[in-house]
Amino acid sequence: MNERDSLRGTWGVQREQDLFSSRTREKIERALAMGLEAAPSIRDRTITLFGRGRAQAFAGIATFMGVPYLEDANEVGGQDVVVVGAPVDAGTTIRSGARYGPRGLRQASMIPRGFNLEAGVDLVECLNMVDIGDIFTIPANIEKTFDQVDRGLAHIFSRGVFPLVLGGDHSIGYPDIRGIAPYVDGNIGIIHFDRHVDTAETSFDERMHGSPWFHATNIPNAPATNLVQIGIGGWLGNRDGTKVCRDRGTTVITMADVDRLGVDRIAELALEVAWKNAKAVWLSFDIDCVDPAFAPGTGSPEPGGFLPREILRLLRLVAREGVAGMEVVEVAPPYDVSEITALLGVRAALDVLGTLVSEGKLGRRPVAATDSDEPPPY
Repeated sequence: MNERDSLRGTWGVQREQDLFSSRTREKIERALAMGLEAAPSIRDRTITLFGRGRAQAFAGIATFMGVPYLEDANEVGGQDVVVVGAPVDAGTTIRSGARYGPRGLRQASMIPRGFNLEAGVDLVECLNMVDIGDIFTIPANIEKTFDQVDRGLAHIFSRGVFPLVLGGDHSIGYPDIRGIAPYVDGNIGIIHFDRHVDTAETSFDERMHGSPWFHATNIPNAPATNLVQIGIGGWLGNRDGTKVCRDRGTTVITMADVDRLGVDRIAELALEVAWKNAKAVWLSFDIDCVDPAFAPGTGSPEPGGFLPREILRLLRLVAREGVAGMEVVEVAPPYDVSEITALLGVRAALDVLGTLVSEGKLGRRPVAATDSDEPPPY
């Protein structure tokens, strides 16, 4: 084998011919039927008169990646992924704005097309994915909001569908776990990417975005010993939360640990902790784990975090074993620049979904000649 043949790019180019295309054709036909034919001067006859499907974001209606909007919540079930927004920032202690995160993430998601040459995956073809819209949150009452988020996650997860939660501040981590816990027959592990431990009991006398894991690990089948926190460090540390980590046996991995041990070993450690005697693992991705040079649009920025390529590789590595669901939190568009934070949040979600497809954990994976050849590392 020559060097060109050993490239991931060469593998990806060949892999493209093996991917499905039926769902793409179905979406085009549906869009044409519902959006009407374009003006005669338009040469590309897949373009519709009224924006439908992926193009609808530019016509004023945005769903995640332009997937179908599931207006009737009773129809949850049978899909691979349900995207749900949790527009919450009542738990924010410094800079509010994360309530606009779901909107910003959806808008940024219209830029990717769903095909990744390096991964050899087309998410449009491999996943039956819908967007159910946002949970109706109560801005003046965080406990009622928790009840709403809990009930929304339970509705999705209990019907055997992977929830992709668009936050919202990190306080939603608690009701997310509370919502899925009754439907996991065993312990739940939590892999938490963040610059802050978020394990204080309260902030300003309330359960806030610095306290989701104190309360989530009070749930009987979500023990703190299965919680691993990655990327911790900096000068926004919380001594009360740190004491909780010590008392409860939480595993805390700092950026200094990442630098010393390397991304691949950190992923191994995270999987060992989260999956020990667990039946499912929840993935919590706080965008502020990334250095604010690359993710300025967040409420509690802390310099010295991950580089984008580091965090994306880590997410792919931990997702290989499978995850029960994922939350992307603390994207705050009012502080963003050119959507770069929202774009990174979208990319994180897509890399996790793509990995789950590649590993046969979610959706449908093409069976083709190239599957017999081990692709170069990604």
